[in-house]
Amino acid sequence: MNYIDIHPHIISDDEKRYPLAPLFGKRSDWSRERPSTVEMLIAAMDEAGVAKAAVVHSSTTYGFDNSYVVDGCNQHADRLVAVGSVDMLGDNVEQVVRDWADKRLAGLRIFTGGSTKDFDPSELDNPKSFRAWEVIAELGLPMCIQTGPIGLPQVRMLAERFPKVNIILDHLGRPDVLDGAPYRNAQSLFDLGDLPNLYMKITPRIFGDVKKDKASAETFFPRVVEAFGAQRMAWGSNFPTSPGTLKEILATAEEGLACLSAQERAWVFGKTAATLYPMLA
Repeated sequence: MNYIDIHPHIISDDEKRYPLAPLFGKRSDWSRERPSTVEMLIAAMDEAGVAKAAVVHSSTTYGFDNSYVVDGCNQHADRLVAVGSVDMLGDNVEQVVRDWADKRLAGLRIFTGGSTKDFDPSELDNPKSFRAWEVIAELGLPMCIQTGPIGLPQVRMLAERFPKVNIILDHLGRPDVLDGAPYRNAQSLFDLGDLPNLYMKITPRIFGDVKKDKASAETFFPRVVEAFGAQRMAWGSNFPTSPGTLKEILATAEEGLACLSAQERAWVFGKTAATLYPMLA
């Protein structure tokens, strides 16, 4: 298996060179308690047998300053690419996106909430942000969206309005799976299966949720494959945000996806990632 991780984070140990500026003014606990430099990530990848990674910028540490994720990934350009964040409503957002892309930024992410703030999807359908989406489409950059079920109508609108942009839904959009098969509480997620440019990011959160109440990996993940196809599913470790070593996180993912076929797992653990981030192919 050629493992590619599309959701680790890195935090610098040099706060003078890379000053803290967390989005929404609150730094995430994990970035303070479990910081991982790019060197530590590479070591963790080697231990776990992960070949390459698309490293996601920590908005709750650096806001819209992608300097560390870009610099760190460029130091290991044979194995890493950077996924950054920009102010989608900024007056000069078009040029900002181009400037970061010139520095080898391989994708973007919108953080509408999560560890430090409740979800607010209003940014997603703000017409002012469409200027950024147009540039992203032109440059062929994928866009990750961090939201919960509340933001799925906006995700559909964006996927339909910008069909040339591959949109990756972080953490599967955090579906409610506790009711078990056929997972009616997650129907709003499965209803997005008709969008060919929408991809699902499979992270530790869902591997924990499918062990609760009536949910199970054996019934849930085949349902996701049925709705989206394995070619639109990709694994992300969320390391070091999620507890455990990268090797342990990968082992949990392998256990959870053992119910899928070998071909489907090959897509989830690597081939889909290489499609989304061609520099990792």
